[in-house]
Amino acid sequence: MRSSLRVLLAVVALAGPVHAQSTPPAASAPQFIKIDADALLSSRLVGLGVRNADGEDIGKIEDIALEGGQLVGVVLSVGAVLGGGQRYIAVDPSSISIKYTESENAWKATLNAKVDQLKAAPEFRYEGKWKR
Repeated sequence: MRSSLRVLLAVVALAGPVHAQSTPPAASAPQFIKIDADALLSSRLVGLGVRNADGEDIGKIEDIALEGGQLVGVVLSVGAVLGGGQRYIAVDPSSISIKYTESENAWKATLNAKVDQLKAAPEFRYEGKWKR
């Protein structure tokens, strides 16, 4: 997981700094790159189920947050496990383990959290410029 996350962070960092509401102007000539086979793509993250260390389903990855070209957070949807409506929380990327299991041909995400910790976590809201 750490290597996959590091690769994702490196790719994001190479993309350059992110400004408040937009990306920097495009370079005059495109810069083509090769993405390593161990890279973690965001399309594989969004919707990925998350389990805790006990193997219990605790939610799914809803979004990723970038600031200044760096991965700063992972937004999880945890409402179903809490028995209520849709609820989102944001966790530090170092709190979640994401790895590819070759034998199962599947990505797996683990967050070492109990249900009561998820209930007590600050809620992330899609408001303002993030409003859906």
